[in-house]
Amino acid sequence: MMTRKRRRASLLGLCLLGLGSATALVLSAMDDTLVFFYGPTDVVTRTDLATERPFRLGGMVAQDSVRDLTDGSVAFVVTDHAYDIPVIYAGILPDLFREGQGVVTEGRLRSDGVFEAAEVLAKHDENYMPAEVAEALERADPDWHRRAGATLATD
Repeated sequence: MMTRKRRRASLLGLCLLGLGSATALVLSAMDDTLVFFYGPTDVVTRTDLATERPFRLGGMVAQDSVRDLTDGSVAFVVTDHAYDIPVIYAGILPDLFREGQGVVTEGRLRSDGVFEAAEVLAKHDENYMPAEVAEALERADPDWHRRAGATLATD
């Protein structure tokens, strides 16, 4: 026969087990929806980037790198002036997408080193750059802003 103290301890243990299980489920669900941001230098230098996990790649669209492919997709290069990552995107590019401008792409890195973008974000004018892109460019090349004349996002 269980004493009152043992029943209380058992009930407390079951509550803690339930709370721990619920926390583990929530964290597991959040892990599936997280999308990390990396610049070209991060992609080249980090060995822990999994090719099956989606992430955001940001930087500048390299000059003279945009070309239409025969299958209807577009190829271009994202650079941070230290490293270049080739990107393939099958879709309609945003109106503001152009060479020499900041861009954020979301997709997966293929085993051959080409980033296969599922989405291309170019929500800026000629003077605006997303903060993540500017920070990645700053890490790779501290003088990038003098050449580009870009300002950081404040939103």
